[in-house]
Amino acid sequence: MAGKSDLDGLRAAIRGAALRATPSRIATLRTLRAAAVPLSHGEVSQQMADLAFDHATVYRNLIDFVEAGLATRNDVGDHTWRFAASGGKHASDAHPHFVCTSCGGIECLPGLEVVMSRAKAPRSVRQQKIEVHVRGLCDACT
Repeated sequence: MAGKSDLDGLRAAIRGAALRATPSRIATLRTLRAAAVPLSHGEVSQQMADLAFDHATVYRNLIDFVEAGLATRNDVGDHTWRFAASGGKHASDAHPHFVCTSCGGIECLPGLEVVMSRAKAPRSVRQQKIEVHVRGLCDACT
């Protein structure tokens, strides 16, 4: 069970993003912040199964968090959105991810630095997001 200061911090973050601090939103943000890697909607719902929140509610919370800047959403090439808390254990600063081509496991590679040249984007591009995915077999699958 979380302490009062943890609960107060979650509520403040949610309210600071102009969202209502409902029990399902608090639990969803707590789950994202506790995760060491980005989680799919199914993984978030599974980790919150004992709380009996509707899967659609959890998904709406995740989307609300992305739109409010409390979470990020990315796809590592398997057509599954994964969510991570902004500024949580899964650092919001850009870093590559390792994706196992056999089991589908994902691992953060924060020690690798990605250096990009300063290429000028076309004026029509309003927002850029650079994602790097390293693919291969994880230790368990080799």
